[in-house]
Amino acid sequence: MAQQSSKSEQTNQQKVTAHNWFNKARRATKQFFMRIDIISAQPQLLTSPLSHSIMQRAQTKGLLEVRLHDLHEYGIGKHKQIDDYQFGGGAGMVMMIEPIATVIDKLKAERDYDEIIYMTPDGETLKQGHCNQLSLKENLIILCGHYKGVDQRVRDLYITREISVGDFVLSGGELPAAILVDAIGRLLPGVLNDESSALFDSFQDDLLAPPIYTRPADYQGHGIPEILLSGHQKNIENWRDEQAYQRTKKLRPDLLGDED
Repeated sequence: MAQQSSKSEQTNQQKVTAHNWFNKARRATKQFFMRIDIISAQPQLLTSPLSHSIMQRAQTKGLLEVRLHDLHEYGIGKHKQIDDYQFGGGAGMVMMIEPIATVIDKLKAERDYDEIIYMTPDGETLKQGHCNQLSLKENLIILCGHYKGVDQRVRDLYITREISVGDFVLSGGELPAAILVDAIGRLLPGVLNDESSALFDSFQDDLLAPPIYTRPADYQGHGIPEILLSGHQKNIENWRDEQAYQRTKKLRPDLLGDED
């Protein structure tokens, strides 16, 4: 009984955290607008994922503006160089500080930025809570790594936050940047048709989402849980809470902390 009570208290506290973010976001809805500037050596990689579906809707509604900045336009010399060999030797080219500093300084002269984010495999692993927090900001810069990475002085002098999408390495930071923008953009007030939908996503309360069903109620002899047809909303919510907890315990026990 004590274990059941502890589980219920944990779930309720996680829901409170998610609802606090949701309510804070709603209070910030007056003329809400976010701008994200993305600095990239290959900006064309970002065009498609940010031009369709929910991200297209966010921009069409005037709730989100995404600006892509081609780092080559700020390159050094006649050949617009943006990378060079690393001091001390070693394989792989390093993105130079001058082109990056030039574009960041230009942007900062035009407006204040809440965060300057560097997408890198050795950054903090992206979590839903980070996305919630960032969705409350107004202006963000995202720097996409490429080649071997950026000169350390860029990270020391300009970067306020380093984010990774997982413990693996990609060819560049463009796809991680697209993931971050999508994860943030869908949370902006007015983007989703039903804003409360975001509250019930997996990880909002550190739990996986429960199973979901739609018509038909019977497919070749495979039905759905009777509770979902009962019309008793409180019982349905309790069932969903229990299912979310059990799925998390089975598939992602790490999300439950020290629980067995």
